[in-house]
Amino acid sequence: MTAARGECSIRTSFQSLAPAARTARIRRFSVSGLCAAGAAAAALTLVPSPAHASEPASHGATASAAGPAAAVAAQADTLAEKAAKAPAASDKLDKWIHKSLKIMKDKGIPGTYEGLHRNIMRESGGDPKASNDWDVNAQNGTPSKGLLQVIQPTFDAYHVSGTEKDLTDPVANITAAANYAADKYGSIDNVDSAY
Repeated sequence: MTAARGECSIRTSFQSLAPAARTARIRRFSVSGLCAAGAAAAALTLVPSPAHASEPASHGATASAAGPAAAVAAQADTLAEKAAKAPAASDKLDKWIHKSLKIMKDKGIPGTYEGLHRNIMRESGGDPKASNDWDVNAQNGTPSKGLLQVIQPTFDAYHVSGTEKDLTDPVANITAAANYAADKYGSIDNVDSAY
């Protein structure tokens, strides 16, 4: 019964606020809730489940007592090192993106250079030979590969004619991923996380 009185007094004090004050209070609680939800989503995105916690040997790191976050950080460091060591690769990446954009334009697939580049750097660090050997797709026998980390069934379903029939071909990988993103999200530009 005490809780009910407390709720009642809170409700009464909230109702006694001026409309502008009530709106401000609702906004403050809404923003706090969104921040908490965003932090939780980021934590779930950045830290793999215990089933995915071990870092593959191919990334040059081993799972440590620090846990899944350390494995994810090690993988990010490895990608950053690769990107820093390969300035010539960025020239190639630029050419692959522009070639893909031309094909996308001809086929009516939406997307921009910025959207493609941003997603490529997040997914593979610009390495066309990147392969994810630790997530659920890999555990099911279909690892994500290439610049935009596409699995073979998705590549097969969204392959764009005029590109190679090779999942790891940079232009084919970019174009198929952009075609998939257009179908699922409207454009690769709308993708800001794993997709």
